[in-house]
Amino acid sequence: MATVSLAKAMWRGFGGKCPNCGEGHMFCRFLKVADACDRCGEELFHQRADDFPAYLVMVVVGHLVVPAILAVETAYAPPVWLQLAVWLPVTLFASLALLQPTKGAIVGLQWQLGMHGFEASKLRREAGELAPVLAKADTRAA
Repeated sequence: MATVSLAKAMWRGFGGKCPNCGEGHMFCRFLKVADACDRCGEELFHQRADDFPAYLVMVVVGHLVVPAILAVETAYAPPVWLQLAVWLPVTLFASLALLQPTKGAIVGLQWQLGMHGFEASKLRREAGELAPVLAKADTRAA
């Protein structure tokens, strides 16, 4: 089994996939990380993303929206109600669109680096062992 690079683990997480196999789903709800991968059984409940994804999203969206607001204001000086009608929904939808992928990337980072409870998983990967398969994954294969 090939080692998963940091970039690949984060990219898989960004896509909402298991950082280990790249096939199973990481999320069981919008921001709720599944306890384990439904394909390979890799345990994902160890993650501790906390507020970090939200902070990253605020930084990215803020750095995109604020200059756009200033550029539109400087060039066209539209009424305040129009600015609010345009930029509040843009900010909301951009934030919601980036929140889950950002959390997935952070979980992929934690998984690959062996942070928090992922140390045992990292040691298993380095030793070339397979991830433990949960009973739920066994019943799906049968």
